[in-house]
Amino acid sequence: MTIAFYSAQPFEQRWFDELRGHHQITYIPEALTLETASKAAGHQAVCAFVNDDLSRPVLQQLRRLGIGVLGMRCVGLDNVDQHALCDLDMTLLHIPGYSPFSVAEQAIGLLLGLIRHLPEAHNRVTTGNFSINGLVGTDLHGKTVGVIGTGRIGKAFLHIVQGFGCKVLAYDIGPDRRLVESGVVYVPLRELLQQADIVSLHCALTPLTTYLINAKTLPLLKPGAFLVNTGRGKLVHTEALLDALDAGQLAGYAADVYEGERTYFHYDYADQPITDALLNRLRTHPRVLLTAHQGFLTDEALRQIARSMLNQFSFYDNQQTALITRASMC
Repeated sequence: MTIAFYSAQPFEQRWFDELRGHHQITYIPEALTLETASKAAGHQAVCAFVNDDLSRPVLQQLRRLGIGVLGMRCVGLDNVDQHALCDLDMTLLHIPGYSPFSVAEQAIGLLLGLIRHLPEAHNRVTTGNFSINGLVGTDLHGKTVGVIGTGRIGKAFLHIVQGFGCKVLAYDIGPDRRLVESGVVYVPLRELLQQADIVSLHCALTPLTTYLINAKTLPLLKPGAFLVNTGRGKLVHTEALLDALDAGQLAGYAADVYEGERTYFHYDYADQPITDALLNRLRTHPRVLLTAHQGFLTDEALRQIARSMLNQFSFYDNQQTALITRASMC
């Protein structure tokens, strides 16, 4: 198949080039938007990513260009108008998952960096300041960790914190019996927020989970609690979160995502103005540790993503070829 590959980054091209087989891929560094959709002309399929725009107007433009297949090289589909896909008779391919450890370990790394002041400590050392005053942290051992969402990533995360000697509380609309047998206690969301020393978000973004952490739920957290978000930016109402940090309701926030990340994340703005006031407030806050949506960024995960996505394109292509062959024989 001929594939227009949007939001292409050098680190993923390596794996797609190695595994692409007979597919022809055009790497397009720009994100997919209504303005850039025309770059897909002459291709059979589009491969898009987490911050591309797959709204109805964009999908309509792609359909007019003859694109019949959309491949999503990420698990979450919250940026895809699936009703429009159905109306336009377009086929959706997406990866069912990849190394859950990549995101879970990113969450652990962010949490440890936050509670042990590692970025600040490193910055001091690079400037020749070896003082450790003001860097007092806290142990993970013995803490109660609340995990919201116990799918593959949430499960990997909670197993890691169990290894640190943490008590785990969990909330999910579909509790996992095997986790209960391993010592995980499922509780209502309100109870989890009230009891946990650390809350980590691993649920999908849906209408029910949008701004799950907001001005009403933040005051339920214990004083001195930490919040970790490696799920989706819109699970957290950023302005309410920052107000809670400023008011001392929350001790710290570690995140790999941001609700308005589409414009900035994965691009270099070092020499350009960043006009998002909320992002500026978040990234410079002394009790926030923020990375730019890199939880998936391991060799293992990238290899799995490329192999899964390309296998699905191949399967679809083979199915279509078989249909054409059968039709010609009738």
